Amino acid sequence: MKKIQVSPSILAADFSQLGNEIKRLEEGGADLIHVDVMDGHFVPNLTIGPPVIKALKKKSKILFDVHLMISPVHKYIEDYSNAGADIITIHPEATNNLKSSILKIKELNKKAGVSLNPETNIDVILNELDKIDLILIMSVNPGFGGQKFMPEVLSKIKQLKEIQSQKGLDFDIEIDGGINFENCSLAKKAGANILVSGSTVFKENSGNLKKNIGLLRSS
Repeated sequence: MKKIQVSPSILAADFSQLGNEIKRLEEGGADLIHVDVMDGHFVPNLTIGPPVIKALKKKSKILFDVHLMISPVHKYIEDYSNAGADIITIHPEATNNLKSSILKIKELNKKAGVSLNPETNIDVILNELDKIDLILIMSVNPGFGGQKFMPEVLSKIKQLKEIQSQKGLDFDIEIDGGINFENCSLAKKAGANILVSGSTVFKENSGNLKKNIGLLRSS
């Protein structure tokens, strides 16, 4: 069984102190830094782009887990690779050719992730599973933080674990959306090994990052 990892989402961090927030996350034991990139087009919100990621990466010793909620995504993959993304996760709906976009990420020596929205069927990625390093299951509709967890997506994780076992594959399964101390155990039981969490990491227990990251791992 893969080690449980926590990838705190900087969407919930203090944006006026992002460099310091990343240092705090490292000191608090974060395994990855989850960076949500939104374009106001693919999802109804705007966040940060390559220049900010590049500046933040200089302050980080741990991997940047960059989730691109942008469309069309293919032509921007190299920009985010150059900015310092270690894992680049894209949506099937945001590219004209999923296989081509995955291969482009791999050619840049980055880990390739594919994200499935709550309404997206796993069938869209079945032919590419041998090329994918990470599958991100969205447990909210993407675009905003602080939404309520959708437990119905856990069936996708269970399906993916079965396929993974049958085919002898080794991709990570990440879950993002409303993850807290109560439902994280359900996600882990279903088979997720990477937990993305924003509000819970930054807001619970008076913002004690180390305690909150530890609780997500162990709950």
